[in-house]
Amino acid sequence: MAEFTGGDDYQAEFDPKAYLGHYKFGEGTWGEEYLNFALKHYCKTFTSGGVKGDTLIDIGSGPTIYQFLSACESFKEIIASDYTDRNRRELEKWLKNEPGAFDWTPVVEYMCELEGNRGKEAEKEMKLRKTIKQVLKCDVHKSNPMHPIILPPADCLISSLCLEAACKDLNTYQLALKNISSLLKPGGHLVLSGALACSFYVVGPKRFSCLVLREEFLREVLSETGFIIQEFEVLWRDDNFIDDSSDFSGMFFILAQRRK
Repeated sequence: MAEFTGGDDYQAEFDPKAYLGHYKFGEGTWGEEYLNFALKHYCKTFTSGGVKGDTLIDIGSGPTIYQFLSACESFKEIIASDYTDRNRRELEKWLKNEPGAFDWTPVVEYMCELEGNRGKEAEKEMKLRKTIKQVLKCDVHKSNPMHPIILPPADCLISSLCLEAACKDLNTYQLALKNISSLLKPGGHLVLSGALACSFYVVGPKRFSCLVLREEFLREVLSETGFIIQEFEVLWRDDNFIDDSSDFSGMFFILAQRRK
């Protein structure tokens, strides 16, 4: 069994630029597969009108912005967060439009097309930059993941490809889920997505561990943590898909509501 890579490994060795290399369209990476899957579901979730409000918190944003592209139309304020300094810095770079920031244009174009707003990419980017109000340090293993900052409970919580990377076993995962759900209002929505049956992924030269998740466990743990699952979508990995930088079997997208 691969050795668990914890917070210190991420702080020291997670390279945001190498990670972002997986998110280029046309490269045939797992990141592109994931984007195609996740963006369609984000679009459906946030444009249907059922998931909206004042504040959305993202847990473990990494250096990416794709998860906010539809959400910024439905929320007045987005709070991004990540454990590592370099990921937060990379995110700030895009927010401030600094030289050397990752070019998300093809992904923004794809989302605008999904939403039926082709040609509105510049407006979308401007809106997103205005909506993301804070980029905070976050640790899912703390009972208040944003400690020492205390945030008012949010209307929606999203987290993508984070908990399975941050947790060494299923008990830790359940505890982390409980910790992050303390940031959500009763009746608020949780949008959770990630990899199924994945034990590792590679970023640059570094191999990171991943907690192997199964659908039954996710359904059980969400129910036990006080959530009602409204949607649970799975996309299994195509047998012809070759990318040895991760051994995931599938991807999941969950929309759940915290019990009132």
